[in-house]
Amino acid sequence: MEAVNSYKQDEAAVKVSKWLTIRRLFRYMIKYKKEVLLVFLMMAVTTVVTMINPLLVMTAIDKYIENSDVQGLLRLLAIAVVLNLILVICLRIRILVMGKVSNHVLLEIRQELYTHIQSLGFSFFDKRPTGKILARVIGDVNSLKDVLNNAVVTLVPEAVNIIAVLVIMMTLNYKLALAGVATLPLLVAGMYLVEIFAHKRWQVHRQKSSNMNAFTHEDFSGIAVVQSFTAERQTSKNFGRLLFEVKDSFFKAVVLNDLFWPIVLLASGIGMFLVFYLGIPLIQKGEVSIGMIITFTTYINMFWMPILNLSSFYNQLVSNLTAAERVFEILDTEPEERDLENMKQMPKIEGQIEFKDVVFSYDGEKVVLDNVSFSVDKGETIALVGPTGEGKTTIINALARFYEVKSGQILIDNQDISQVGLSGLRSQMGIMTQDTVLFTGTIADNIRYGKLDATQAEIEEAAKAVQIHDFIMSLEKGYETVINDKGSKLSIGQKQLIAFARTMIAKPSILILDEATASIDTHTERLIQQGITALLKGRTSFIVAHRLSTIKQASRIFFIKNKQISEMGSHSELIEKKGDYYHLYMAQRA
Repeated sequence: MEAVNSYKQDEAAVKVSKWLTIRRLFRYMIKYKKEVLLVFLMMAVTTVVTMINPLLVMTAIDKYIENSDVQGLLRLLAIAVVLNLILVICLRIRILVMGKVSNHVLLEIRQELYTHIQSLGFSFFDKRPTGKILARVIGDVNSLKDVLNNAVVTLVPEAVNIIAVLVIMMTLNYKLALAGVATLPLLVAGMYLVEIFAHKRWQVHRQKSSNMNAFTHEDFSGIAVVQSFTAERQTSKNFGRLLFEVKDSFFKAVVLNDLFWPIVLLASGIGMFLVFYLGIPLIQKGEVSIGMIITFTTYINMFWMPILNLSSFYNQLVSNLTAAERVFEILDTEPEERDLENMKQMPKIEGQIEFKDVVFSYDGEKVVLDNVSFSVDKGETIALVGPTGEGKTTIINALARFYEVKSGQILIDNQDISQVGLSGLRSQMGIMTQDTVLFTGTIADNIRYGKLDATQAEIEEAAKAVQIHDFIMSLEKGYETVINDKGSKLSIGQKQLIAFARTMIAKPSILILDEATASIDTHTERLIQQGITALLKGRTSFIVAHRLSTIKQASRIFFIKNKQISEMGSHSELIEKKGDYYHLYMAQRA
């Protein structure tokens, strides 16, 4: 059950005004003014024709049928046919144009959301499973199409129809008109009360769906672990619990939404009854004609049917607005690590680094680095060693500004990195971690990722430096071999060597290797030492490693313990000191 509960983070509903959300959503349509104006023009034509149709029926009954005027009736029929052909054409144009606009807006929102998410720091991703983020980018954005499209295709024309019908009915006979819409206040009050609870329930449903997506993504991403531990039955049970919550939340929301239709139908039926109840005596008195009564019944239907359609649309609106709120929630999330206005770009890095009383915390409470201070000269290679969880990776995360420090300063070439642009800073850093990530594409594309304009010669040079060139050339398509499914057909060592080549081709001013050789066997590691040495030459480098054999040649070794640097020096100096590093080294030799 704990595995399921872990996906119930991020369950708090976002409380935002629905109308503010709608207004914000429709701002994306401003650039499509011409298309929207065309839609409204088509809407005006269809509304006029729709309003005229019942009047044509009334004219046909009271003027031509009653007087047996066949010629006049045929002329009226011809006019009706022409008008309704125009109606059909305008409806088609309206739907096509609005569909095009809504799709363009949808693409723009999805692109904006994707770009914004990429700008967010690691802290954002630490708090959310990948599946929940995917749910926002794919599912929630898709839900916005109904809001955009139906709002113009359904909401506006139906609202105009209601007003137009009411005006015509009041003009024809205000008594019958008031009788037909007498139940409207009761309907509005009922719909308002239903909506309040329905909106909350649709928010819950969206969150439950997001939890299920997150669990599914993580489960399939780690399918090898699931199958190796024969945990299929347990994960299926966990998925079943999440699926039940999705189903349960959906039913609870739908039950409320289904109240819209019977309320509208009841109000419509009462209105129709009142029209006949008052209309029959008026016919007997000669105040109204039979044609007018028939026309009024048509108008009553035309009045209540849009309300029925609007209730259905409002039903969708309530559910889909929760998707809009979730999308805008992420768009409103400010990156913790962001560039300030008019921030200057980092000049070419020489490589001098200084930490000044740096205090760091991931959650704002538990301190991971406590007043850490040190300086590194240009070209030095610094090895960070120490027990797991003491802050080695945190130091390089802070240096790359993946997270902002709580207090203190980090200087590169005497420049405070919090005052320079992120892209200019990170573009001059080469960072390789133990968690190797390869993207779907060719091997050449994956290596070129470190330098997008790299030539084939540069790609091969980087591959040769890390001793992976011969292996690549042994493949049938060489560098054009396509890597799929995170490189599942490659060994861990081969994937890491390709990632190493990707880092090398960037020729960074500062190099960071975070357990970069942890998954490479001893033999392979010896093969690439020459390449690593060449890469480190002339560059300021940080190496995080548990395997101490990889960091003996470092200029200095920092031993991280108790949130600080407990000792620093060369390998030989620390061995002679017989402190923390000495005991760790001797333990590995044993």
